[in-house]
Amino acid sequence: MSLLKIDNLEVEVDGKKVLDKLNLEMGKGETHVLLGPNASGKSTLLCTLLGFSKYKIKGGKILFKDEDISDIEIEERAQRGMAAVYQNPPAINVKLSKLLDKIRKKNVKIEGIESLMQRDVNIGFSGGERKFSEVIQVISLDPDLIILDELDAGLDVENLERLCLLIKEQLNDKTILLITHRGKALNYFKPDYAHVMLDGKITCSSKDWEKIWRLIEENGYEKCKTCKLSSAR
Repeated sequence: MSLLKIDNLEVEVDGKKVLDKLNLEMGKGETHVLLGPNASGKSTLLCTLLGFSKYKIKGGKILFKDEDISDIEIEERAQRGMAAVYQNPPAINVKLSKLLDKIRKKNVKIEGIESLMQRDVNIGFSGGERKFSEVIQVISLDPDLIILDELDAGLDVENLERLCLLIKEQLNDKTILLITHRGKALNYFKPDYAHVMLDGKITCSSKDWEKIWRLIEENGYEKCKTCKLSSAR
């Protein structure tokens, strides 16, 4: 059963087409990784899924839990069970503990975050602290679909491992879309499917994420334009 289905999605930003007839389907409890270089359309897909008004859907549709959410507001999408860990989250003059009290649907019990809870959200946070703050908020929301935007950006190996293990422990039954161009987190998530995005289209999809990432490491993303792995899905 599909939790998320993107059907022939076309999106414009400031009058320019950025996503072109994009298709993606994710089953409940699956983990997918969306790989692609900078400016390939990954961030546009993220913002379109979440409902940011700047991103105009010109064709196709987005189905979430079998309902068309293409035209509903960002707040409604969150209420229906979509959440994201952003690459560059904003700073907020509210203590993390107070924010969690406002949004909590699920209690979060994580060791070693006591001092973080008493600080204003993302003010003076290191890169790792910002990511942990975002993940804690998402866990508290108890969503059905979690989008992880460049989770491995700005993290050393130790903090990346700690963060990935936290997500796997707390959200192991959820549907996860990992968006990245680095691939450092792949070994922790071991995705069910890997997809490659180039020029606003998904050009390659496969269950064999290890082979896809190995080819990217060896040849760069240009190889994906002629890749035959999509037939392996």
